[in-house]
Amino acid sequence: MRARAAFEETRRRLTAAGVEDAAFDAAALVETEAGEGWRWQDPELDAAALARLKALAARRAAREPLQYMLGRWPFLDFELRVGPGVLCPRADTELLCTEAARRLAGRTSPAVLDLCAGSGCVGLGVKRLCPDARVTCLEKSPEAFRYLEQNAVSALPGFDAARPAVTCVRGDVFDYQRRLAPESLDLIVSNPPYVTDAEMATLAPEVRREPAMALRADREGLAFYEHIAPAYRPALCPGGWLAVEIGWRQGKAVQAVFRAAGYEKVACIPDIEGRDRVVVGQKPENEP
Repeated sequence: MRARAAFEETRRRLTAAGVEDAAFDAAALVETEAGEGWRWQDPELDAAALARLKALAARRAAREPLQYMLGRWPFLDFELRVGPGVLCPRADTELLCTEAARRLAGRTSPAVLDLCAGSGCVGLGVKRLCPDARVTCLEKSPEAFRYLEQNAVSALPGFDAARPAVTCVRGDVFDYQRRLAPESLDLIVSNPPYVTDAEMATLAPEVRREPAMALRADREGLAFYEHIAPAYRPALCPGGWLAVEIGWRQGKAVQAVFRAAGYEKVACIPDIEGRDRVVVGQKPENEP
């Protein structure tokens, strides 16, 4: 069977299984056996390749995340290693990186802390956009931390095990602030858990295969924001920024949390579809 025919067969199978973007996923699976140029080269797939493709299609039809199956996923202009136990990087999170990087403009060798780092996509994204930034990534989960360490040495060009792109730290966001020197950071970024209990019950089957500790949060999804905003504020230098990703219904609530904690210039930035996605706030330049 040729690659294009195998693609159509795979697409139909995934569509029947309810996979949302069956064509995209089918193309990605075919590429693993036929190579990047399969659409115009249309190579013949031998029996062994077809068997492997069918096995992959069966796993995807069972709603295993495509990211886990491939073991890698693009983010901005680089690629991250991913797998079971770590939150899958998403295009929505790229907005957090770009908005955070904008707020480092004009700063020399800024100090950045990425809380709830997971795969490291946010911290590495900021490092990619601001090469002279000194980035620390904090992650609690041992499973996710393994991917964070791998990505720190392999995701960005020019870095390796001898000189990781970011510093990886195992720790809990709810007490790590005690280890930080006052006014030592220019920027804190985070894509924390923010899914409510009600929303957890409605997640797609693929998302439910991702770690719940990276998704769910107490207090109607606001628990991490309610801790991070006040607890980490002393570690920000005057004029330093806090930037977080949020659920699309949380814009007003998270902005209120930021303002109550004493941040200025609080704003909510929408994603490409116009939904609330990132909240930013600045520690005042001159404290009263």
